[in-house]
Amino acid sequence: MTIHTGGCQCGAVRFRVSGELKDSSICHCRMCQKAFGAYYAPLVSTRGAELVWTRGAPKHFRSSNYVSRGFCENCGTPLTYEAPDGIAIAAGAFDDPSRLPPVVQYGVEGKIGFVDRLHTLPQHVTMDDIDSAPFLTNLVNYQHPDHDTDGWPTENDDG
Repeated sequence: MTIHTGGCQCGAVRFRVSGELKDSSICHCRMCQKAFGAYYAPLVSTRGAELVWTRGAPKHFRSSNYVSRGFCENCGTPLTYEAPDGIAIAAGAFDDPSRLPPVVQYGVEGKIGFVDRLHTLPQHVTMDDIDSAPFLTNLVNYQHPDHDTDGWPTENDDG
């Protein structure tokens, strides 16, 4: 059986999905844009699989009469889209989102025109910006690692 794990940025909420995930999508509707603070929301349906919260649980905001959206109350990471037809998890919250490429786009009436041209923009690795952002040299990452940990918080967490 296929296992996928993931969680929020701070690690207070972690999950495991057992089973095949085949409905990965991008939603362009304005509600998803606002919920993710982004141009679109990448989501993976858990229909047909078993979702278990292994550490903590999301808090919820009811965004419509049918939909609740789960997020980490500590760091704010968007985690779920919960509707009568099932729960979808934010694709970026998975430990390896590259395993779940989108296969369909929804809410295209809200699609922002330049989204289709993002791949044409100049590209740089993070450290290319070192001259204008010298703090990057001493950056310490407090983000939870992309794997399960025995305890939370870790000794590297400053709260």
